[in-house]
Amino acid sequence: MLEKLEEIKNRYLEIQKEMSQPDVVSDMKRYVKINKDYKDLQPIVEAYYKYKNILGNIDNAKNIIKTEKDEEFRNMAKDELVTLTEEKEKLEEDIRMMLIPKDPQDNKNAVVEIRAGTGGDEASIFAGDLYRMYSKFIENKGWKMEPVSSTEGTVGGFKEIVFNVIGDGAYGIMKYESGVHRVQRVPKTETQGRVHTSAASVAILPEADEFDVEIKNEDIRKDTFCSSGPGGQSVNTTYSAIRLTHIPSGIVVSCQDQKSQIKNYDKALTVLRTRLFEREYKKYLDEISSKRKTMVSTGDRSAKIRTYNWPQGRVTDHRINLTLYNLQSIIDGEIQELIEQLQLAENAEKLKEEIGTE
Repeated sequence: MLEKLEEIKNRYLEIQKEMSQPDVVSDMKRYVKINKDYKDLQPIVEAYYKYKNILGNIDNAKNIIKTEKDEEFRNMAKDELVTLTEEKEKLEEDIRMMLIPKDPQDNKNAVVEIRAGTGGDEASIFAGDLYRMYSKFIENKGWKMEPVSSTEGTVGGFKEIVFNVIGDGAYGIMKYESGVHRVQRVPKTETQGRVHTSAASVAILPEADEFDVEIKNEDIRKDTFCSSGPGGQSVNTTYSAIRLTHIPSGIVVSCQDQKSQIKNYDKALTVLRTRLFEREYKKYLDEISSKRKTMVSTGDRSAKIRTYNWPQGRVTDHRINLTLYNLQSIIDGEIQELIEQLQLAENAEKLKEEIGTE
């Protein structure tokens, strides 16, 4: 472990020097990348210095026990050795977790797409429930939500809704929600009281910035159209909504949330950039998904990840076989426990991988 930490410390010091070089400072794309690397390594390097200090103090305590003749002094050293050994073991565990390779996209904002699946009107209503669940969770986290586009269901909820989540590490936390969410309950439209099963798919993407994807203006076709849905007097009277078509890939995105055509264009461009980035990012996700059952935030959005059973008041996450009997709290946005359990399971699997490769 010390050798690996020493390598990281040396790399950290190299980056520190690079950041002051004129050619790096003048290259914004390069500077942003190495600045991110620098910040990522900083906690590990700080832990390394602390770890070395503890090891030094342990050696001193052992030396006192071995050579000191004063019994009281030796007893104090023994007590200190016990405390230092506990600190060392705890710090070693923390460092092992720090050394686990992280998804480089985890610190980014997220783009969330919720779509009604099988189940007709009930699926749209459930998609609306998921939207409210995430809205409350995001509010509790102190993050910010920005709507991008939506299509409402005929009896409520959404056929589709897309929004941005802006907050430190939003993608790294929200990514566990990607997949198919299934609901079992008696729909409002059911007259016989029978339980139906419906579904909605959730896709969580890391928001790509201009440094991740370069889009040429000549590769984009821009169309304008009248907004529909909430928006006041400008709805259906001004061509403020934007539809962007990326000609080389055929990807089409639209945004109609803002009254300003410019703001809608900027938002649509962000979503387009994210969709293009997703293609490359999917290769990475597919590679790790074969090793890790918790990472269902892969390109396979048909994977069923969670069931919400209303009659029994339970929620089951199928990736880690976790069942909780607090459905209403979860629907009210209290999904932190679910996410933490998934993170623990994933970290345990990562740790096994790391130990297996050592």
